[in-house]
Amino acid sequence: MNPSTPSRPGSGDRSRAIVAAARRVAEAEGWPAVTVRRLAAEIGFSQPILYRSFPGGRDEIVEQVMIEGFRAMADGLADPVGEGDRLAHVVRTYLAFARTHPALYEAMFEARTRIVFATAQTPEPLRAAFGSFLRAVSATGMDEREAVVRAELLWSMLHGVARLAASDRLDPALEQARLGAIIALFVS
Repeated sequence: MNPSTPSRPGSGDRSRAIVAAARRVAEAEGWPAVTVRRLAAEIGFSQPILYRSFPGGRDEIVEQVMIEGFRAMADGLADPVGEGDRLAHVVRTYLAFARTHPALYEAMFEARTRIVFATAQTPEPLRAAFGSFLRAVSATGMDEREAVVRAELLWSMLHGVARLAASDRLDPALEQARLGAIIALFVS
């Protein structure tokens, strides 16, 4: 290859390009528009090249988008620096994430996937995001089972609020009151 010929991206670069294209298309047109054919056209590779990177096709690509979404969510939910109220941070950050990344959020929670939650096989970014919920609701002396149930309930409640808000089913004027009420329910 001469110096003026661009190098072909490696498989890691190609995988990242495919995942980024899937997210771009989903954010612009929704997940039904994300097909292997469409992604191949978006990044200029043939469909067999996409299948080489993701043998499971579209579902595997969406799973990777999902894992990256949980990684971003976990980073945002991580213990706040200089902020004492971990619970309020988790509540506000989670709902802001759902609102500002609707297509990513949809992939994370509504896409068909082989990924199993709450097991030893659960990918680390998913466990890290849940860990933030667990730390936010745990209290001194609380047994682990109770803390896990409280974390699951907080996550479930926030997911419901996020989905209802996304479909304009909640009064936006009540948002602060709603956040305060959620936090009050989970204060130890």
